[in-house]
Amino acid sequence: MSVFTFAVTLANSGLYLATTRIVSEELACHNEYLAKKAAKRCLFYSFIVGTLSCLLVVLFSNMIASIWLHGKVNSLTICILGLSLPFVAISGSITGYFNAIRKASKNAVAQILEQITKIVFSTFLILNIMPKGIDYSCLALVIGILVSEVLSFIYIFICYQKDISKRKCTYKEDSKENISKRILDICVPVAIASYIRSGLSTLKNILIPLRLEKSGMSCELAVSSYGMINGIALPLILFPSVFINSFSSLLIPEFARYYATKDSKKINYIISKIFKTSCVFSISMFFIFYYFSEDLCNLLYPNIEIVTYVKLLSPLLLIIYLDTIVDSILKGLNEQLSVMKCNILDLFVSISFIYFLLPMFGTYGYIVVIYISEILNGLISIKKLLSLTKVKFQFLKWLILPILSGLLALQSIYLMHIQMSNMILNLAINMLLFLLIYLFFLFLMSGIDKKDFKL
Repeated sequence: MSVFTFAVTLANSGLYLATTRIVSEELACHNEYLAKKAAKRCLFYSFIVGTLSCLLVVLFSNMIASIWLHGKVNSLTICILGLSLPFVAISGSITGYFNAIRKASKNAVAQILEQITKIVFSTFLILNIMPKGIDYSCLALVIGILVSEVLSFIYIFICYQKDISKRKCTYKEDSKENISKRILDICVPVAIASYIRSGLSTLKNILIPLRLEKSGMSCELAVSSYGMINGIALPLILFPSVFINSFSSLLIPEFARYYATKDSKKINYIISKIFKTSCVFSISMFFIFYYFSEDLCNLLYPNIEIVTYVKLLSPLLLIIYLDTIVDSILKGLNEQLSVMKCNILDLFVSISFIYFLLPMFGTYGYIVVIYISEILNGLISIKKLLSLTKVKFQFLKWLILPILSGLLALQSIYLMHIQMSNMILNLAINMLLFLLIYLFFLFLMSGIDKKDFKL
């Protein structure tokens, strides 16, 4: 999957961002003709880049399997993943188009269709061919990915064709190079930075189990420990980020509109509101995952090591959630290169620490690396946004009051000591009570008010 992620970066090559940015900017200037033209041009480029990426992956699949993955993965698996790249690339540009025209529901349906298809198809194949060995199980998973990407593409492409055909706009003369130049001005630097970032990320993911082995672990234990952190603990604490991610990608076209119309007052107002809401949300999630980690893990993954990892990683939620949103805002404000530079620096630092810390400290060394990576990346991005917009970070309202409210809410839950025989019901009621008491104390201390629930 690390290799596939790199291949997807090659296939996308910044075209999603180009589609979102240019279509949003043209619509903000009431130029539907150029918006429509930009969308079509981006789709055409996506098809070309996606097809070239597919050919590269298929042609070099044997080398990737033998050298990059040490012969542990069948080259056929790489080939099948490669076949999905043209569909991934075109779908990415269409996703950018629908975000730009404020029809994100089309993207949401496509993603749900993709996930359901992937789960159903992969599960069916695994149940029927699992006895044949691990290679066949991997094949089942990648075939599920290919089928889900194709079906998702068919759906979203039909939606795109219907929408674009309805857009009747007056023809306006423009130079042929204008749109292409604007697309390339966004894509080329973003693509180059993305290739470097994704390549370093792939190297990082391949390097982690190898350096864990140097700490004295067996290959199986190293991969298992890495899997517990990256495959279980992190996805668990990042699950609430679906609420953050659901609107963070939509911030790109919104801020691109404000940027095109130079509405700095609106930009600063929205950023302040987003920072406050994100801090309140992330701090509440930190307290939930830290305090209820044992109950959550017993319910989902009965493994004591997972509980430890969840507790250790939960304080990072504030910086992780904020960084996700800040990156989207920066991209909308034409600062995508700043985001990429920050990510590349972060990966260089992470790889250096992985190389030296993991052999000495094992999995806890990797936890330290995650902290260094997230804090470095987050602080640089936040500092860049604040200096760009002149927004002042309000430590009292955005950090101190939510933390104090969380501590008081936890103390209240502890004193109530609600215990029920049904584990799921008990956990749900206690978490809901915590959130209600948390919001109550925030209102009481004027950390939030009714205006915060309105845009």
